[in-house]
Amino acid sequence: MARGRHTTLPPPYLKRVWIDPDALVDHAAYPFCLPLFARGPFELQFDAPVTILVGENGVGKSTLLEGIAVLAGFDEGGGGPGYRAVDHSTAIERGGGDLARALKAAWLPRIGQGWFFRAESFFTVARYLDAAGSPSADFLSHSHGEGFLRFFEERCTRPGLFIFDEPESALSPKRQFDFLKLLRRMQNESRTQVIMATHSPILMALPGAALLQMSRGGLDAVELKETDHYRLTREFILDPHGITAAMLDE
Repeated sequence: MARGRHTTLPPPYLKRVWIDPDALVDHAAYPFCLPLFARGPFELQFDAPVTILVGENGVGKSTLLEGIAVLAGFDEGGGGPGYRAVDHSTAIERGGGDLARALKAAWLPRIGQGWFFRAESFFTVARYLDAAGSPSADFLSHSHGEGFLRFFEERCTRPGLFIFDEPESALSPKRQFDFLKLLRRMQNESRTQVIMATHSPILMALPGAALLQMSRGGLDAVELKETDHYRLTREFILDPHGITAAMLDE
């Protein structure tokens, strides 16, 4: 993957990913046993600068993001091209790397800049950057949410491909709107492509984003108000005690 390559073309740069029909895969083994990949040929096309994946836990969102990240030249533990901040030697599952070996991609152009953000490995990567003398560094001297936002502000205003796996995990609702503003700025500058998985209806509401719902039936375009996340959040807001009692009694 070439590094430091600039382009005047607008995003999305990664146009399409699909499983190579000639790849030898075991559909009884993870990750190819996931319904997303087991139900015929898999292909995902990117038609907007920001693509947001939604769906329940366990349907394969994180694995898909890991696979795309590895295919694009990132480490599956998170970071930028060439970063190896996370030790995988004792990892039980490395589904993203296995998936990447079966994936093919279409780019216009292929770019070598960006970042793969994983909430669970943020502090490992942040320590790596602090030790390496990152321009602003000291990400860990802030609260969890403030460290996330400071990190995003430094790393995500550059051209490239940015992959976010549940970035809302350490952000309060107000802070999620701060992150939403950053995403909007990235859209407006037209130099970045974003692929994000989230459970947050706030982040799903980004205007102009392509919203795709992943389920055991596949991957389909969806409107915000059609997502399970929005519906459940709306029911809770309208009747917090009633919905809580109903859920507890299930």
